[in-house]
Amino acid sequence: MSDTCNSTPQGMPEPPKPNFQVPSNENSNICHVIAIMSGKGGVGKSLMTSLLASRVSEAGYRVGILDADITGPSIPKAFGVDGQSLHSRENLMVPAETKSGIKIVSSNLLLDDDTEPLIWRGPMIASVVKQFWSDVYWGDVDYLFVDMPPGTGDVPLTVFQSLPVEGIVVVTSPQELVSMIVEKAVNMARQMNVPILGLVENLSYYECPDCGKAHSIFGESHIDEIAKTYGVKVLAKAPIDANIAAAVDAGKVETLTVPWLDGAVAAVTGDKTEK
Repeated sequence: MSDTCNSTPQGMPEPPKPNFQVPSNENSNICHVIAIMSGKGGVGKSLMTSLLASRVSEAGYRVGILDADITGPSIPKAFGVDGQSLHSRENLMVPAETKSGIKIVSSNLLLDDDTEPLIWRGPMIASVVKQFWSDVYWGDVDYLFVDMPPGTGDVPLTVFQSLPVEGIVVVTSPQELVSMIVEKAVNMARQMNVPILGLVENLSYYECPDCGKAHSIFGESHIDEIAKTYGVKVLAKAPIDANIAAAVDAGKVETLTVPWLDGAVAAVTGDKTEK
């Protein structure tokens, strides 16, 4: 085949790049979409999604959470809505609502038994994520947080291509291995042309209640080095705190006071403190 068949004639415009973005429905008016991402599991990504959503809601914004971790959802439990189920309105799914009015859509809210595993292949999971965007009666939402599954596979790719993501927050923890994997998440976001709002390090330190000294239980942090390398901000360093774990287990994440998250909230809302 001639090379001419694979080239654009001189003077002709380049062919348009494919647009995979999925439109929302007429009953959804979502202003900003923020994804919470990590390179691996177990670093507290869902916790940071829950805390950020709670703090932004507390500031007076209308908030929603799209739980894109289809096979490992934990958002409903953190907010105490795991006993609820989604119902329909005008052929659309209606989100569950937390005590403070945060709207939540999660695969666990579709199951009669929330311990039932969803043994699905990648294409099915990606399809559900898109439906959680297009087939949900979201109403008016100022900030929709997308809790991503770990890694850089099907679902993150689907979210970045199908939803109008304005920025991501990358969650990490101090171990060097985790830091290396987080760099993969940062590189994926850059390849997908999604702005990185900054990094949040979970399990950063433990503050001794007796002496007040901070101890690096999981080793010395590498977050500042990674941030400098990639030219991004460190938004927060979260402590190891048994009170946080207890509140999440009790479905009371909205009751937590976490001043160390102020920088991340400001990065999401543009330094606005009230609506």
